[in-house]
Amino acid sequence: MTGGTGRRLTVQGWIRAVLALMALLVVVGAVVGAAMLRQTATVTDHLLTNVEPAQTEAYRMQAALVNQETGVRGYAIAADRQFLDPYEQGKRDEARAAARMRDLIGDRPELLDDLRTIEKRAADWRRDYAEPLVDGVTPGEPRTIDRANAERGKNAFDLIRDASDQQNDGLVAAVEEGRDQLDHSRAVRDAVLVGMVVVFLLAGLALTVLVRLIVTRPLDELRNATRKVARGDFEHVITGRGPVDLIAVADDVEDMRQQIVTALAASREQQDVLARQAADLDAQAVELRRSNAELEQFAYVASHDLQEPLRKVASFCQLLEKRYSDQLDDRARQYIDFAVDGAKRMQVLINDLLTFSRVGRVNDASLPVDLDRVLTKALANLDSAITESGARVERPDTLPGVVGDPTLLAMLWQNLVGNAVKFAHPDRTPHIRVTCEPDPDKPGTWRFSVSDNGIGIGAEFVDKVFVIFQRLHSRDAYGGTGIGLALCKKIVEYHGGRIWIDTTHTDGTRFCFTLPSGDTAAATHAETEDKALT
Repeated sequence: MTGGTGRRLTVQGWIRAVLALMALLVVVGAVVGAAMLRQTATVTDHLLTNVEPAQTEAYRMQAALVNQETGVRGYAIAADRQFLDPYEQGKRDEARAAARMRDLIGDRPELLDDLRTIEKRAADWRRDYAEPLVDGVTPGEPRTIDRANAERGKNAFDLIRDASDQQNDGLVAAVEEGRDQLDHSRAVRDAVLVGMVVVFLLAGLALTVLVRLIVTRPLDELRNATRKVARGDFEHVITGRGPVDLIAVADDVEDMRQQIVTALAASREQQDVLARQAADLDAQAVELRRSNAELEQFAYVASHDLQEPLRKVASFCQLLEKRYSDQLDDRARQYIDFAVDGAKRMQVLINDLLTFSRVGRVNDASLPVDLDRVLTKALANLDSAITESGARVERPDTLPGVVGDPTLLAMLWQNLVGNAVKFAHPDRTPHIRVTCEPDPDKPGTWRFSVSDNGIGIGAEFVDKVFVIFQRLHSRDAYGGTGIGLALCKKIVEYHGGRIWIDTTHTDGTRFCFTLPSGDTAAATHAETEDKALT
């Protein structure tokens, strides 16, 4: 069966077939159970609502006949009309009881025959004995009934009693028959229900075994074979059996195993090469760290060694101008000024380059930083420029604390605010606004902005300004070395944030940057430090 039908059905098909069979068993069981319950209810209802009430009505009818006989006999003896009341009432009770019995036992011909016999004999008794006796009595004149007439009436009424006894026997037999049918129906119902439960259990067991043989066992075999391959036995061939989809999965896994074996063979051939390359890379990494350390030392020494001759050039040019000013013309003085200015700009450039190279390498600190105090320090360093330009600076009442290097963060604020003052619009008083809010795009991060109403930056230059030595204006128009924004970018990225220009701000320039807060900043700093060392 697993090689024929099992190969034509999928796992889902087998599950559907099992569920359909279980549903069919449930439906059949429900129909059979409902039929048995309905049969039991029918027998019960017939017994309780027909046979037993008919038996009660028979007793009422017999009592009504007895009342008729008693009333007729009393009237014949006492000649008092009140003795006829039981007789008349008995006839009415007899008629009601008989009509009620016809409704109750209309489906039982033998009981109807007994009822008709009683009614016929009762009618004969009234016609042949009771009514002539009543007609022969003179009200108010009591008399004695002769013995022969009394014996004739007794014999006629005994026939009614015999018919009543026969009716009672029939009703008792009907009641017993109904109870026997009820007991039989209940027994059959219980047997059927027990059989249904047994069938359900056997069917469930059979279906479980069937699913185990056709689906579960092949699936276990496929899983075990797959685990062998996963544990390293790549030479183990995976075969499948059972439903078609399991066979397809086994074939796909086998194809994957073959590809893995092929790839593994190729990777083993390259393993030695990769190991040698890894060793070479490790050696290069060690050499690179040593080279970086030497370059750092060289940059520091070179910057100081270069600044000393520049200071001498500037100093001697100024002494030359001072001592021989009366012998120099305007062109010579201009040349001396150019030399002095170039030497000073070279000093500034060397210092800025040194600062740029040291970000994240020298004086590296990861401390809790109060940005309020850092911003206050930066504004104090820019006090002269802010005062001369008349700039107005708005800042939040409080700024959050972060983890980082306070010196670098002070340089960040100083460069951004200093740029806002430097690139002021000639027709407007500088207005600088500092804001801070949680970053909506990255939880656990603060977003800061420095906005101004200056000359602004074109949208096509928003990326260029963060590149070292990139300038948008000539040195004659605006001073500087072109390192400030590149330094800001390096400081922000070192602290795990990012910096950009908000192009939606058209009335001037708005620089935005983010900084992680708390533990997030410490983790980002450690990761950045690892990258910097490599």
